[in-house]
Amino acid sequence: MTADGLHIGRKISRVRELRGMKQEAMATELGISQQAVSKIEQNAEVDGDTLDKIAQVLGVLPEAIKNFSDEAALNYFNTFNDHSTGAFNNFNCTFNPIEKVIELYERLLQSERDKNELSRGK
Repeated sequence: MTADGLHIGRKISRVRELRGMKQEAMATELGISQQAVSKIEQNAEVDGDTLDKIAQVLGVLPEAIKNFSDEAALNYFNTFNDHSTGAFNNFNCTFNPIEKVIELYERLLQSERDKNELSRGK
């Protein structure tokens, strides 16, 4: 049995999942069945040509698949620091939106009243 670090099929599966791609979509791109993709992902070894095609479909280099590890991926994403304070703090509203809605409603009511007066006048 091969250690996870050397299991190319599992690495392909993880990279595919991280890229947000389903087996069906990958199969379509490769011109094979979903079952064939599943079988590839179960294999500890994958031949070079197949790996090259899979890497191209996934938009990565074959070496990225060979060297992939969950730990490295987590470390990569954990290096980002989010200093945002929330999207709503970036907008300084100078008016009360509820007052604007009420104002619009009152104008619509007045418009309806004006229409009614005009139709009664005819």
